[in-house]
Amino acid sequence: MNSDFTIAVHCLVYLAYLPDHMACSGSIAVNVCTNAARIRKIMSCLRSQGFVKTKEGIGGGYILDCNPQEVSLADIYRTVSRGSLKPNWCTGDPAQKCVVSSNTQVVMNQIFNEAELYLEKYLENITLSSVLEKIKLCQ
Repeated sequence: MNSDFTIAVHCLVYLAYLPDHMACSGSIAVNVCTNAARIRKIMSCLRSQGFVKTKEGIGGGYILDCNPQEVSLADIYRTVSRGSLKPNWCTGDPAQKCVVSSNTQVVMNQIFNEAELYLEKYLENITLSSVLEKIKLCQ
């Protein structure tokens, strides 16, 4: 899995921490510790699914457009990372005569698909609001 999911959660929790506050990609990037271009890419996905709104120009940026008590981490995972548990390459070759080589890809794909379903089910029980509350307890 890449870090898009963690970045997306961080961005949304940050905006939830600053309710009714517009934050530009640069300030979000500083908070997340990545570059603004990466933030804009992820925020574009989040905007298309209605998690955030944007305003262009001076004083513009991103603002939360969802209820953090209702948005689960599964919602965010599905938006930015669904399918990312499965690696881009798997060992074996379906054309080989060896039963191990020819079937490893199919079996591993099934395992990763099931693992992703379990992960999504677990993430359903965690809201943006609960993540923010856990973060506040760290002080």
